[in-house]
Amino acid sequence: MTRRSIRLAAALGVAATLAGGSLAAASDLSSSSTAAKKPAAAKHVLLLSVDGLHQSDLAWYIARHPGSALARLVHGGVHYTNAHTTTPSDSFPGMTAQVTGGGPGTTGIYYDDVYNHALLPAGTTHCKGVKPGAEVDMTEDMDKNKASLDAGQGLKNLPGSILQMTGRPQSLLDPSKLPVDPTTCKPVFPHSYLQVNTVFNVVRDAGLRTAWSDKHIAYDILNGPSGNGIQDQFSPEINSDASGYPAGGDWTTDYKATEQYDNYKVKAVLNEIDGYDHSRTTKTGTPAVFGMNFQSVSTAQKLPTSDGLKGGYAAKGVPGPLLRKNLGFVNAEVGAIVREIKAKGLASSTDIILSAKHGQSPTDPKALTRIDDGPLLDGLNAAWKRKHAGAGDLVAHSADDDGMLLWLNDRSPEATSFAKRYLLAQNGQGNDIHGKAKAFTDGGLSKVYAGKEAAAYFGVKPGDARVPDLFGIAEYGVVYTGGQKKIAEHGGAHADDLNVPLVLSGAGIRAGVTRSGQVETAQIAPTILSLLCLNPRDLQAVQKDHTEVLPVR
Repeated sequence: MTRRSIRLAAALGVAATLAGGSLAAASDLSSSSTAAKKPAAAKHVLLLSVDGLHQSDLAWYIARHPGSALARLVHGGVHYTNAHTTTPSDSFPGMTAQVTGGGPGTTGIYYDDVYNHALLPAGTTHCKGVKPGAEVDMTEDMDKNKASLDAGQGLKNLPGSILQMTGRPQSLLDPSKLPVDPTTCKPVFPHSYLQVNTVFNVVRDAGLRTAWSDKHIAYDILNGPSGNGIQDQFSPEINSDASGYPAGGDWTTDYKATEQYDNYKVKAVLNEIDGYDHSRTTKTGTPAVFGMNFQSVSTAQKLPTSDGLKGGYAAKGVPGPLLRKNLGFVNAEVGAIVREIKAKGLASSTDIILSAKHGQSPTDPKALTRIDDGPLLDGLNAAWKRKHAGAGDLVAHSADDDGMLLWLNDRSPEATSFAKRYLLAQNGQGNDIHGKAKAFTDGGLSKVYAGKEAAAYFGVKPGDARVPDLFGIAEYGVVYTGGQKKIAEHGGAHADDLNVPLVLSGAGIRAGVTRSGQVETAQIAPTILSLLCLNPRDLQAVQKDHTEVLPVR
């Protein structure tokens, strides 16, 4: 048996001998073994990203479920217990890091809804003389029909027919909702907005197949600047109307809806393992690089309650009833995926990487302080206008979850310093986990980087068209929201936002290895290429950021 077979057999709890050899001695697989064989080359790398999952959640679950699929995956490979995602800890910078090897300053991706001082507003058709400055909204708002699970493709009998959704969904983005390039006067698609190439580009250039499943059509961004890195992109719209559930809710407003939604993507992955495209209509062969994101854990962390189950955490780091259930759901789905890999004879040629785009904060319900950021920003604009007669709003755009990103209409040192001072001088009343009044100070912020400080924080030059003019790190427990529907968020820079799991299990990867040194999820990208015997330095971000392959011994 090859080391690759051993790892996935262990993940499946299989003790029987597989074709091609016999089970190696356990001592040969332990982290203390001095034997160091070079890992076998993988033919397939499966990347699974579980939005919101913390390393502490994974440790909690496998300690209580030692025979679970997640536990077998962890014990069958290398477990990196101190892995960090990007800052800001949002889905878009987090996911682009995993497939490019670069952080926000290199990829140019700071959040899913940002501002660019050089582009023109969406809908611009006559570009001469138009003042630059535009929102770049890479959410469901880019879809042709954001209310439909197929984003406007027009499939009948939804949601059951969703697997028939196109694998080339760029056509489902509405060009009139995209920012415009002032030079060409043409819309800028998400893939064109990414500043560097992705593993999908490198793998395709090597003549291998690629696939990915995610939650918005705007994950077209993972195609890379060429626009064709992913041959089979399955992206049902998660924020569409959830058919069969209470009116007005999307697929994240009820845990059963989110599980149903995630299961569509699992079925797509199972079809790809079987050698078909995601819809199971065309025989294509199993992709060299493929995978999906899960949303169920994130839903369980954010919702106060769902179908009678309390969401979030019962105490610091202790999952509550809804989160425990959805951790179990993800475990079962991962188990189904691993079983299918073995059933199709791919255990000896497949590596699995498990991680998360971001965590979620706070994991301590007592720490929650919900602050309405609307009055804060309105006050900032009003104060600026009082000081500057005839001036317009200072804030051009904001992205505030459990951190604060502001883009300003005036980018001068005076303006950025003014915004910083104003926000840090604000005190007021938010509300706690029970909806009761809770005081906050300093605008809910512990640290603010403004102007040149913000540019330096992200490693770009001052005046960069994409970088936020102000980046605020919130106090632990602060969530910027106008209501009481959320009990956690992401985007900030606390341990709860950043400390995500990272597991590498499969082909030639030694079992039972735990590495406690800090690693970054950006290291996933060069590691994928290394596992496929491709050159990690073919990734532009790897060259620029000097991103290393994950240590596997």
